Amino acid sequence: MQLETKRLLLRPWNETDAEDLYAAAKNPKVGPSAGWPVHTSIEDSRETIRTVLSAEGTYAIFLKNTGRAIGSIGLKMGDRSDLMLNEDEAEIGYWLAEPFWGEGLMPEAMQLIIKYAFTVFHKTSLWCGYFAENSQSKRVQEKCGFRYHHTEYEKPFVLIGKKKTEHFTRLTKKEWEALPQD
Repeated sequence: MQLETKRLLLRPWNETDAEDLYAAAKNPKVGPSAGWPVHTSIEDSRETIRTVLSAEGTYAIFLKNTGRAIGSIGLKMGDRSDLMLNEDEAEIGYWLAEPFWGEGLMPEAMQLIIKYAFTVFHKTSLWCGYFAENSQSKRVQEKCGFRYHHTEYEKPFVLIGKKKTEHFTRLTKKEWEALPQD
């Protein structure tokens, strides 16, 4: 399944996207900010596509004008989420290549996934997390209507071998319906 906005195309990841993934994921500012390690090779990226990014509900984010993957966004439901979610809830995870930060692309992708979660999957609330030092991710969530819910301190992240402070936000369907819709 593909989803589209004015500037973006969201579609499932393919192994042929490994080069684009590696171009973004080799940057040490990208992965560790999202809780995963820096990629060290195209094969590393290809393996990540096979084992992680191929999960149902996970999409590569493509710029329509270039056709290149510049990030990822996913809807985690049920046991795919690390959070203890009810059946009517989901978690959104995302990251974006550094050259595209600050262009409003991630809020654009998020708004599409939010609409999809509420209207197709009939979720009643959505959750997001961000590390204390990741002000860009915090801002994306605020722009999309998410509100602060709670903080977990010294949370272990095995993939990067660190403990971090993670803040969680939530958006209910009722809150989303009250927001201005494009």
